[in-house]
Amino acid sequence: MKITWLGHAAFRIETAHSKILIDPFLTGNPAFSGQDRKDVADGITHILLTHGHGDHVGDTIALAAETGATVLANADLAAWLGSKGVKKIEMGNTGGTVHLGGFTATFTQALHSSAQISEDGVSHSLGNANGLMLHFEDEPSLLHMGDTDIFTDMGLINELHQPDIGLVPIGDRFTMGGAVAALACQRFFDFKHAIPCHYGSFPIVDATPEKFVKGMEGLKTKVETPKPGQTLSI
Repeated sequence: MKITWLGHAAFRIETAHSKILIDPFLTGNPAFSGQDRKDVADGITHILLTHGHGDHVGDTIALAAETGATVLANADLAAWLGSKGVKKIEMGNTGGTVHLGGFTATFTQALHSSAQISEDGVSHSLGNANGLMLHFEDEPSLLHMGDTDIFTDMGLINELHQPDIGLVPIGDRFTMGGAVAALACQRFFDFKHAIPCHYGSFPIVDATPEKFVKGMEGLKTKVETPKPGQTLSI
């Protein structure tokens, strides 16, 4: 499995059978600056969305049109994307699992909001915020937590799915901060690898992963802190 952090909460996941973008916030993402959008979109088969905020939906509509990728989102967000012209859509909701060829995606809980503000200033609810639990046929399992705070039912997510890799939001203000995220990993999960995200993009979120890295010291989980655009092989 190859995992590329694109900055903020955006990732490219490449396996033997699938090429996936999660929360593809590229345009307007300061941490994406200098990366090649064409390389990121090359061969994409699926686009997965944790929730409806603009810094997560990002370039989904344009990328879906350019690549023909299937877009997975919660039912409300999926309906909204359909109204914007997205053709290939798979929808689900919290607790549900969708089979997507070489992998499955389960919508897990996340403590966050999910809406879009239209040009006329009206807020449109786009369903619940979620995490996404991915199981592959011959690859490590992976949990993108989405935007969330710590919550005790993270323990149930681990019990049900036993994720090998965690993509963990740590930037504070809009998600849990680094120290709390480390506590969540320590208390509720048994990740082999943890990759922090949702930091280092905007001035109002934490600039570095230092608090998370410090909080994870002494644990058997391997903490990976790639630079935006860097690819890890796991």
